[in-house]
Amino acid sequence: MVPSPRELADLPFAAHLRPFDGGLAEGSECDTVHLDGGSFDGAVCDNARFLESAFSSVTFTGGRGRGARFNEVWLDGVRWVGTDLADSDWLDGELVGCVLAGLEMFSARLHRVTFHQCKLESVNLRTATLRDVTFVDCLLRDVDLGGAGLTEVAFPGSALEGVRFGKARMAKVDLRGATRLRITDGYDALGGATIGSGQLMELAPMLADALGIAVRDGGAAR
Repeated sequence: MVPSPRELADLPFAAHLRPFDGGLAEGSECDTVHLDGGSFDGAVCDNARFLESAFSSVTFTGGRGRGARFNEVWLDGVRWVGTDLADSDWLDGELVGCVLAGLEMFSARLHRVTFHQCKLESVNLRTATLRDVTFVDCLLRDVDLGGAGLTEVAFPGSALEGVRFGKARMAKVDLRGATRLRITDGYDALGGATIGSGQLMELAPMLADALGIAVRDGGAAR
């Protein structure tokens, strides 16, 4: 069953949220805060911690949040552009209508995270770990998942354009719901993924090439 996005009031910690009135800094501890609107340009918040927090219509441009941890967070209409979030941790997160562009998220860890109607463009998720992650009605364009580990990941209603899976490791990855499946490289890494028969026909030439299978019609019968 495809999960539906929640509203702010639906969050189990909604009644405890308080307005965020401080700046972001390295090692910041943010517990049950609501970042509502505003822009953060070039903010450096390496190893910051966000617990049971909400982000509404916030824009992050540039900056760095390496090693930041996001536990039980809800993001709605957030724009994150050109930020370094490498080695960040995401647990029980929900992103709704967000734009992630030009992010460095290599070696990030995402567990029980759902993306609803989000746009991910030029996001570097190389060597990241995705476990129980769902992309619902999303656009993934030029997303690099090279060397990543994907377990129980699904893409219902999502379009994949120029996604790279080179040397990725997959287990229980469901690609059947993807509306578009354009993979730049890593066809040989699709072992452990489930695709539909129509997708197989579309991918067949690339799969044959990746496996070194020569496809030729005709020839003398023997």
